[in-house]
Amino acid sequence: MNPCDLSATQARQLMATKRLSAVELAESCIARAEAVNPAVNALVAPCFDALRADAQSAQSAIDKGEPLGPLHGLPLCVKDMVDVTGLPTTFGSQIYADNIAQGDDAMVAQLREAGAVVMGKTNNPEWSAGGNTRNAVYGATANPFDVTRSAAGSSGGSAVVLACGMAPLATGSDTGGSLRNPAAFCGVVGFRATPGLVPGHSRALGWLPMSLNGPMARSVDDAALMLSAMIRPDRRDPWTPVIDDQPVYTSEAFRRLPSLDLCSAKVAFTPDFGFAMTEKLVRQSFDDKLARFGHVFARLDDTHPECPNADDTFAVIRALCFSGIHRDLLLEHPDKVGPNVRDNVREGESYSALDVVRALTNQTKLYRHWQTFFEHHDFLLAPTTTISPRDWHELYPTEIDGEPTQSYYHWLSMAYASTLAGHPSVTLPTGRDHNGLPFGLQIIGRRGSDLATLAFARELEALFEGDEALCRPQVDIAALSQARPLKEAEGFMGF
Repeated sequence: MNPCDLSATQARQLMATKRLSAVELAESCIARAEAVNPAVNALVAPCFDALRADAQSAQSAIDKGEPLGPLHGLPLCVKDMVDVTGLPTTFGSQIYADNIAQGDDAMVAQLREAGAVVMGKTNNPEWSAGGNTRNAVYGATANPFDVTRSAAGSSGGSAVVLACGMAPLATGSDTGGSLRNPAAFCGVVGFRATPGLVPGHSRALGWLPMSLNGPMARSVDDAALMLSAMIRPDRRDPWTPVIDDQPVYTSEAFRRLPSLDLCSAKVAFTPDFGFAMTEKLVRQSFDDKLARFGHVFARLDDTHPECPNADDTFAVIRALCFSGIHRDLLLEHPDKVGPNVRDNVREGESYSALDVVRALTNQTKLYRHWQTFFEHHDFLLAPTTTISPRDWHELYPTEIDGEPTQSYYHWLSMAYASTLAGHPSVTLPTGRDHNGLPFGLQIIGRRGSDLATLAFARELEALFEGDEALCRPQVDIAALSQARPLKEAEGFMGF
């Protein structure tokens, strides 16, 4: 096995016991990126020289017997929405195409402090607005399982670098599934935590915890390990509880997930939450997979929490979040703002204060329905996405099974149901769908039960291992290495 294909936990252990050097791991990741990234365009701002230097420093610390952080020597890719010193932060926007970060984002600084070594920035749609990773700065990112298909978004670049073995860890962010959907499309793990667990110190609307940062990796243990290094007592996020300068959550607990008995779990499942436009192919794939493992639980109920007015509620709150800086950018640079951002800003301008009150009231009702539901169930299973990966030229799905969608984000409804409720949600790669493309199983736990949710996902991951229909699918690296560069494809640049 190439070092770049090792899990983060495996690589970390091998480095700590001096059976793998940090330099060897970094060089393996660089070689993989050089071989396959042209075919998928996921790593858009690499910093290989800096990675080599940081890996050498990490190895020196190992050689000297110095204390090692939980992520020591592990290459990390960072979504192009947060700052990394000396690298571009474009937000996928032409307006910021030449913007170079003068310092590290607090999250990046913390991951570095834990020992991670930064490899570069990953692609995302303009301002993370959309479920397809393409923009007018870096172009499109392709699905590594079929380079004619979308990698989803908005953390599509991060999902692809993981699936291809370019790096063991990557950052993502999530509003309506921006972290979970690409993880599902690309066969990796993505975790959206309970609001406040991972501080969002830079949210313009700090009291609305819609967009959250989170870990992405190739296994649940790796995602939990990375999450442990993202927890900090940051009072700039009003949702992060800090008592006597300490976080309520214990980061060390996520470095060794507890065991959980699947046979005692009370589980519910739903293909649509009662409102999502889930396509027939995804429904059938979900049913077939449940038939292979659903019998292991103490109970498996076909039910879901009530989600009244979920589409309208999410639409209003999402538009509200886009109405600040993005509105100013649209007014000042109308020719450099893409259609998704433009449409969201204009949608926000169409709502009144009463619309906002209605949405927030309905969100509260939905939240309370979910709390009642989880008094009787431990976990909820669902497909992560409403559709199987489609052609990346399609900016967003305008129809599902012949029925028109309402907006560019409407197809994300399987993910934004739990966003509205504020519950932890992990996407677990679960074989392939009936199109032969990766299928993501969404696992939702009780609010605040992030540790248990990840532990449950880890037990399922272990159960699926060795079952071709359920285990994590593998990218054909040899085929990608021989594929023509994505930039040569028609329609590569633009929205």
